[in-house]
Amino acid sequence: MSQFYFDTNNNGHKSFELPGAKPHYNPDRPGQVEHIFLDLCLDIPRQSYHGTCSIRLLPIRNGIDRLTLDAVNLNIQSVKVDDIAQDFDYNGEQLTIQLSQPTQIGKHLLIAIAYSVEKPQRGIYFIQPDQHYPNKPTQVWTQGEDEDSRFWFPCFDYPGQLSTSEIRVRVPKDLIAISNGELIDTQKDGDEKIYHWSQQQIHPTYLMTLAVGDFAEIRDEWQGKPVTYYVEKGRKDDAKRSMGKTPRMMEFLSEKYGYAYAFPKYAQVCVDDFIFGGMENTSTTLLTDRCLIDERAALDNRGTESLVVHELAHQWFGDLLVIKHWSHAWIKEGMASYSEVMWTEHEYGDQEAAYYRLLEARSYLSEDSHRYRRPMVTHVYREAIELYDRHIYEKGSCVYHMIRAELGEELFWPAIHTFVQDHAHKTVETVDLLRAIEKATGRNLAYLFDQYVYRGGHPDFKVAYSWDGDANLAKVTVTQTQADKNDSKDLFDLKIPIGFGYTQPSKTAQLNTFTVRVNEREQSFYFPLAEKPQFVSFDVGNNFLKTVTLEYAVPELKAQLEFDPNPISRIYAAEALAKKGGLEATNALSDALKHDSFWGVQVEIAKQLAEIKLDQAFDGLVPGLQDQNAFVRRAVVEALATIKTHDSYKAVKKLVKNGDPSYYVEAAASRAVGSIAAVNLADKPKEEKVIKLLQSVLESRAGWNEVVRSGAIGGLAELKTSEAALNVLLEYTKLGTPQPLRLATIRALGKISVGQSPMNLERILEKLAELAKETFFLTQVAVVTALGQMETRKAMGILRSLADQTADGRVRRYAEEEISKVQKNVGTDKALRQMREELDQLKQQNQELKSRLEGLEAKSK
Repeated sequence: MSQFYFDTNNNGHKSFELPGAKPHYNPDRPGQVEHIFLDLCLDIPRQSYHGTCSIRLLPIRNGIDRLTLDAVNLNIQSVKVDDIAQDFDYNGEQLTIQLSQPTQIGKHLLIAIAYSVEKPQRGIYFIQPDQHYPNKPTQVWTQGEDEDSRFWFPCFDYPGQLSTSEIRVRVPKDLIAISNGELIDTQKDGDEKIYHWSQQQIHPTYLMTLAVGDFAEIRDEWQGKPVTYYVEKGRKDDAKRSMGKTPRMMEFLSEKYGYAYAFPKYAQVCVDDFIFGGMENTSTTLLTDRCLIDERAALDNRGTESLVVHELAHQWFGDLLVIKHWSHAWIKEGMASYSEVMWTEHEYGDQEAAYYRLLEARSYLSEDSHRYRRPMVTHVYREAIELYDRHIYEKGSCVYHMIRAELGEELFWPAIHTFVQDHAHKTVETVDLLRAIEKATGRNLAYLFDQYVYRGGHPDFKVAYSWDGDANLAKVTVTQTQADKNDSKDLFDLKIPIGFGYTQPSKTAQLNTFTVRVNEREQSFYFPLAEKPQFVSFDVGNNFLKTVTLEYAVPELKAQLEFDPNPISRIYAAEALAKKGGLEATNALSDALKHDSFWGVQVEIAKQLAEIKLDQAFDGLVPGLQDQNAFVRRAVVEALATIKTHDSYKAVKKLVKNGDPSYYVEAAASRAVGSIAAVNLADKPKEEKVIKLLQSVLESRAGWNEVVRSGAIGGLAELKTSEAALNVLLEYTKLGTPQPLRLATIRALGKISVGQSPMNLERILEKLAELAKETFFLTQVAVVTALGQMETRKAMGILRSLADQTADGRVRRYAEEEISKVQKNVGTDKALRQMREELDQLKQQNQELKSRLEGLEAKSK
């Protein structure tokens, strides 16, 4: 599964376990489910269906006289076992069947449950046009992970039960029905058509799927197996652009995992209003239709390619090897996320892969520092879906990479092959991965799992360096700042390579590398070297998940920024230089922004230049607006947005007016115009000009996924004291506004709320309370995000009622986390805010003085 992410900001390490969390275990098994057969008839206009669910069960104990199945809000009409009617109890959540004949080992039971469902809340979703969205397609699709299959058919709904399955479904004749496995039959019956799909390889209930719609079908193939893309008609080109690399990816992953793609076909179905990024149902992945990219988006959107390879990787990790319990979900989600890194490396090279990994690490680090810290494997939670966070996706990916770095190429891949081959079509737990590594390589990596998987956290390193010219000795001091002085439980024990870099004109820098054991709070290491190195590289290759602060002198940092072959090391040097500030650092960064060979490093340098509070930083950034790479231009625009001067305003305003080949650069420019203008809002005519400019974007630039217009909404939200800007936003929250734009606007209401008058604040709260009643998952998330940014107690009431009423565990958890955030926000009263604003103005004046001084000093030198 691929998540939509939400950021929440709570400092300190909050507990992952919320009130009501408890240990969860798989239930006792009455027997082995061997086959599930759903025979359904859809009534799409009424959002309902009826049919039978047949389950073949092989008992593994004698004398069981009752079976308990998961079944939520279903109308159960009758239950038969081997054609004999049975008594049953149903409480709306569980169906208990009283068996007239107790079980006998080895004697199959065929359970047939006749049932119907009206307007289901979860599990199966009916998408249809309505008065506000007359062009919406008619579709039906399912979503089972984590425990939502029970909302659309009765089942033993946990990942430990694997069975074959088939689905026969009757739909209107102009629609197509797609499901797991192979299409074994289709029949026309008047105005209807019956599709019959059969999945011959065993899999869990959460991976059973059905997708129905009037799709265009694009056929491809891999080694004779059908590879199919289903999209709304008229989007064939987008489909090829977005998913066309699939056969090459299947080849790549089959080779990397040491196991050929195991299922009879691979289908990808793009559906409307999907509540995740994608879902890896066995042989039939569902994707959000928002992943379909047009020609212009393809310039700087690699997200779709990553999503496609992520869900495909699950066909091995998740579908071929099934996790036995949700607590081990990192095994599949971590590998699917790491496969994004592997594919990036294969397709775009080592530097791109290293940078991708850094961004994954940061994503986890942000959750760890702002939201909560937790072990990657835990069975204590309220609902399993809470586990689907950045700890199992991004941290999981980093853990797989550390295993690879620790074993090396020649041992890592055989270990992965052993794991996949030994557990194909079976369930796995974390310990199975450790055992497979040991079986294939003889290496015991329990120490790494103990530090990174079974407990929370990561090391935070501070690294200092000095050179003793008399003794030709380099001294490197490493401090683990995450650990308490008197408490060793948070210490990490790792073997880390430290490299000393020597540069020669027009050659790649050479590293002289030593590996040291870092296992105390503070350690100093001494290295006898033939001559003084130009720079020092800590954790050569940057394979460990960590944070690093470098305390080196400016000459070493400049040399590292220029010559270190590893892009991540160059980025750490840029961060350290920006912290030092001053003209020398500014000039070094400006130079590197122009000349670094890799766009990822340029992007990070642009961010760091904006951190230096000198006017010369602006001069260093501006040339970046002309960079060939759209990622670099976007980063430069975002950096200029934090330099709130007349010059930076002029530079981004030009971009808003003239446009850019990239949607994302245009969007960033619209946001930047708003945030720079917001600093000088006392000037009413200027405010009107800015609003007019952003309105012109809203009126004329409806494009792919509303990226550009959402940028303009973001720009308006920066004008926090403007009633006129608020009025524009409220217009775009109305039903009928294209969904991505409407969601962006709902989120923006939170941002603009903090500077509005009490009367306007009431208008915002009223609007959000009304929107909170909508049941669509993404709308609820947008409402929660908006409320979490507010600074009024009234927001807490709306969040509380949303948490109590939502059917979605993710929304519930997120709303509760935002309540504590608002509590904190409420503490920052008006006087404090005013002091903050005055401080910002003083900083600005101070910056102008410092810039002049630095300039004069440079001239006098």
